[in-house]
Amino acid sequence: MTLNLSTESESPQRITLKLHGRLDAQTFGEFDHAVLDVLPRVRDGGTVVLDLSALEYISSAGLRSIARIRKSMRARGGHTLLLNPQPQVRKVFDIVKAVPVAEVFANVEELDSYLDHIQRRIMEGPIDDY
Repeated sequence: MTLNLSTESESPQRITLKLHGRLDAQTFGEFDHAVLDVLPRVRDGGTVVLDLSALEYISSAGLRSIARIRKSMRARGGHTLLLNPQPQVRKVFDIVKAVPVAEVFANVEELDSYLDHIQRRIMEGPIDDY
């Protein structure tokens, strides 16, 4: 599946980006490129809202893309808000917040394998424990 991005509620103070599909190693570059066009349209001190209600999957590459947006907005005195994440995507954010992933996983592949397992487990029900 691919990633589609739509812009909603655009003003100089706030813009909402709705993500549809998967934000992973195959789609993060496209997302990053699209965001480069969008962020300058938000004033310093403004807010970027990422509507994740249609985001089905996120990998470590997607997390890095979102972290870049947050860093960019903070540098400009602004904010980044995450809205309506699906349960499996919310779980990934909970894991990353609770666990210093750089200290737990040997490499990005191992991290992505774990995140994939957790998201499939939430979407499909229990599968083999990791």
